[in-house]
Amino acid sequence: MSMASLLGLSTPVDVDITFADADQRKHVDIKVDKDRTETYPVYLDGETVSGKVNIRLRNGKRLEHNGIKVEFVGSIELFYDRGRPHEFLTLSQEVAAPGELRQNTSFDFEFKRVEKQYECYNGINVRLRYFVRVTVSRRLADLVHEKDIWVYSYRMPTDVNNSIKMEVGIEDCLHIEFEYNKSKYHLKDVIVGKIYFLLVRIKIKTMELAIIRRETTGAAPNLYNESETVTKFEIMDGAPVRGETIPIRLFLGGFDLAPTFRDVNKKYSTRYYLNLVLIDEENRRYFKQQEITLFRRKIDDGYPPDDEPVVNA
Repeated sequence: MSMASLLGLSTPVDVDITFADADQRKHVDIKVDKDRTETYPVYLDGETVSGKVNIRLRNGKRLEHNGIKVEFVGSIELFYDRGRPHEFLTLSQEVAAPGELRQNTSFDFEFKRVEKQYECYNGINVRLRYFVRVTVSRRLADLVHEKDIWVYSYRMPTDVNNSIKMEVGIEDCLHIEFEYNKSKYHLKDVIVGKIYFLLVRIKIKTMELAIIRRETTGAAPNLYNESETVTKFEIMDGAPVRGETIPIRLFLGGFDLAPTFRDVNKKYSTRYYLNLVLIDEENRRYFKQQEITLFRRKIDDGYPPDDEPVVNA
């Protein structure tokens, strides 16, 4: 028998949360840890979040309580600071005054036209989540139950979308120019580019292109940077000659990507970089990195593309 049972603290009820229109909503599978994936209903900024809280009494027991409340919460959790989530949004509704439950009971909740200014994110060192939390207040220990939703945010970049042109050079040994068709891409886009070899006097063995995701969390002096390679592939095998051109065509739709996030609630940023690496026959590496902006489009997620806000990205 557990210590909680010995002290009479075992939970005498089951609490369940259901969302009113979950069956009609798009759902996404999110990897929450190494071996576990969860499925969440998708909500957009400004949409109402409503549903029911179902409380089932066990074995006909009664439940004395000091009030029951339902909250809609937006929270940022920094993994190096576990136990202290930052709740940037908290809306609360009292659904029951102090009293006693003698039978199974359901309570409706509704948070109308909720502003959800940030997109959900489950990263290396940070998690941004939205959830409904039910708290049954009790004299000795509150009963708390949470259920998450997933929020997409559509922040379109400005119309300016310049191509990227860069040079990699080692004096009198190597001169390469590479060009990408634009600097801002939606999550289902295709990166199209070309690499021009203007001078080649070293023996290049292979060339790779990678997409790097760099996550920055916290604030100085507790600033943490973590990078991961989303994908890496070889775009050339063998030595190029002067005047040669290598085409690049990279489809983003097959990768697990989130939009670019910049200084979300002053807690974290997520940026993406195209990383070009040249490796010579002595395994020396030459690389050039360029930041790109990724954004989410409604049409890619099955929503009408009209009325998309245009903001700086």
